[in-house]
Amino acid sequence: MGRHGTIAGRKSAQDARRAAMFTKYTRQIIVAAKDGGDPEFNSSLRVAIDKAKAIGMPNDNINRAIKKGTGELAGESYEELLFEGYGPSGVAVIVEALTDNKNRTAAFVRSTFDKNGGNLGTPGCVSYMFSRKGVIFIEKTDILDEDTVMMEALEAGAEDMIVNQDNFEVRTEATDYHSVLEALKAAGYEIAESEVEFIPSMESKVDDESAIKALHKLIDTLDDNDDVQRVSYNCDLPDVE
Repeated sequence: MGRHGTIAGRKSAQDARRAAMFTKYTRQIIVAAKDGGDPEFNSSLRVAIDKAKAIGMPNDNINRAIKKGTGELAGESYEELLFEGYGPSGVAVIVEALTDNKNRTAAFVRSTFDKNGGNLGTPGCVSYMFSRKGVIFIEKTDILDEDTVMMEALEAGAEDMIVNQDNFEVRTEATDYHSVLEALKAAGYEIAESEVEFIPSMESKVDDESAIKALHKLIDTLDDNDDVQRVSYNCDLPDVE
């Protein structure tokens, strides 16, 4: 009984997480489609569609989102918002949001910082500690040669490549992200994940266990909100029990 309950609970959590990702990617598609509904000529839309398909979003949902973005279907209008602040131990945090209600989102973000030992700051208070970069993850396999991947990534216009335990992390200037991503796909690489995000150029260190737990709570609460697209922070956050 207990085991069954655990499996059911885990499935329920996974379903909820998937539904939340559907919501986030739907909004990305709607916003991207404002610049044109044909993914062949709109690279931002093409990337948003690829992400939606990767988590199993049905084509009907994707097409409906595109039509809402182009205005063919009536739909919500989303605004891009950026919040900057400090978490526990002075960790710099940037929150990117897409929302149809600016006041609701701002109130939620502010209260989440307040309740979890942080404080929301003014625009520019922490963004100087980050750089906007394209990040493309290629899964490691036995047949991939590190030097070849590095050479092809750099030839495609990448800035750098970091070798992680399970993947190759290709980094680009934000403006080169789409062209490098398309070149790597054309070269036959399986892209595990890709994004333009804020990469910290100045790292904080957090050792205090209570601060680590509070940071996890802050980031998880923000991440779980439908309006929030991405949360970036400038520390290597250890796992908590």
